Amino acid sequence: MKGITEALRSGSQLAEDYICTADAARSLYEYDICWENGLHARAEWLKQSEHTRVDRHELASYLRIYNKRVNNHDHVHASITRLVEENAWVVTGGQQSGLLTGPLFVIYKAASVVAAAREAEKQLKHPVVPVFWIAGEDHDWDEVNHTYLPDPQGDMRKVKLQGHFTGRDSVSHVQVKWEQWEHTLEQVEHLLPDTIHKPGLLKQITEIHRASSNLSDAFARIISVLFASSGLILMDAADPELRKLEQPVFSRMIQQNTSLRTAYLQGASLVEQAGYAMPAEVAEDGANLFYIHEGVRLLLTLKDKLYQDRKGLVSFTEERLLEELKQHPERFSNNVLTRPLMQDSLLPVTAVILGQGEIAYWGLTREAFRTFGLQMPILLPRLSFTILEDVHRKHMKQYGLSFQDVQYLLQEKKEKWLAQQETFQVDEQFTLIREQFMTLYRPLLEQVAELHPGLSRIGEANMGKIHEQIQYLERHTRKAIEDKHAVDLRHWNGIQNALFPMGKPQERVHNALFYLNRYGTDWIEKLIKASAEFRGQHQVIEL
Repeated sequence: MKGITEALRSGSQLAEDYICTADAARSLYEYDICWENGLHARAEWLKQSEHTRVDRHELASYLRIYNKRVNNHDHVHASITRLVEENAWVVTGGQQSGLLTGPLFVIYKAASVVAAAREAEKQLKHPVVPVFWIAGEDHDWDEVNHTYLPDPQGDMRKVKLQGHFTGRDSVSHVQVKWEQWEHTLEQVEHLLPDTIHKPGLLKQITEIHRASSNLSDAFARIISVLFASSGLILMDAADPELRKLEQPVFSRMIQQNTSLRTAYLQGASLVEQAGYAMPAEVAEDGANLFYIHEGVRLLLTLKDKLYQDRKGLVSFTEERLLEELKQHPERFSNNVLTRPLMQDSLLPVTAVILGQGEIAYWGLTREAFRTFGLQMPILLPRLSFTILEDVHRKHMKQYGLSFQDVQYLLQEKKEKWLAQQETFQVDEQFTLIREQFMTLYRPLLEQVAELHPGLSRIGEANMGKIHEQIQYLERHTRKAIEDKHAVDLRHWNGIQNALFPMGKPQERVHNALFYLNRYGTDWIEKLIKASAEFRGQHQVIEL
């Protein structure tokens, strides 16, 4: 599968500069984006630092149990067996669980992990296995309880999980009943067009959701269906059994909290000195750890030797917090700054796949890695794609549109095209009639005002009503022209909704089910096989 490279707008200058190897950004990271240059050095460091990570056999034992439940495939268990081998390494990446996997970029991130692991193994000539972690510890329910699919007219429709969750518990701990799944799947069935793939796809996702009591499990099972044959290992960051393995790491984070906080503040200072906006909050009193209290995930601070949340619901001395960790490790979780340290304390990571926002906030963490006795891994931008279907490619050619036209100039181009279709020039004609009306009417107003002052007010009101009527006619004239060209305008809107729905890149809105329903699953493996470079380039591909 070959794509055409096209620039895609980004919201992070720091990430863009890292990808373009600008010196200011490069100084904040351990390795260069030309990752092949750093692979052997990273592998050598991993050999020397085996003692800094969780025991491989204990990790593999946990992974077997979790994957047997949600990702039970021979290729996956083979990957776990390889991970136990001496000098076996990992390429990893992750994402919070989302309804029906959420936007397309989640699929691209998982594909990136697999593709990079294969390429790293080829370069290093040692086992490198792909691991995808699910950020089930995140608690922003409103961010993950919906997704988008196009309706038969091509307009985007929100598919939402029924029910309102008002708490702040981890997404993995929010129970979802079958009736809620069923309502969601009914929406999906209604929106997906009939294809040869639809019956099997609906059957598969129905079985998955019948077996899942929370969003993270359903997410994991769909990812499993799409990637199990590649040997992709899954792990849920909110799993209580994983927390038991992580307990010693959390203990170190608590005992070294002051020095870690100093390291994060130093990282923030370096980012500011390099001229970049702050990618994540680094609080002066931040402990950078969450504690779950009565179903509420609380961010802890450290002040006057007490670990507290900002609302004052909990308060611990260090000794008491360590005791709480020993008894209830499942109540602890990382924030965005300590999560990278936890990841590298669990897994022998050669490289990590990140989105641009993640690359930016990782720029805050290098000093914390060093303080914790670790080294920042190689950072690779995830693969990025826009799927261009044949119908939209033909319409873009018909109207003379490039990808960049669609990204930045579509409305302007559409209005210009529409104006060219008519000899009747709406703007010119209605501007002229307004000018002529005012030329004739204004002298009349002046004359009647001399007869009686009250006539001036009546005349002004009358003039306003006439302007309203002219505007009314102008609107209906424009609509008549649009109706005349309705088919063509549907083509324009179809291009917009397919490539930049809701004004955003396709990969950040569209759900994979639409393309799985239309093209099956083979295109995902083709993406993986065609991807060996990770330079942050965006590809426009045709299926």
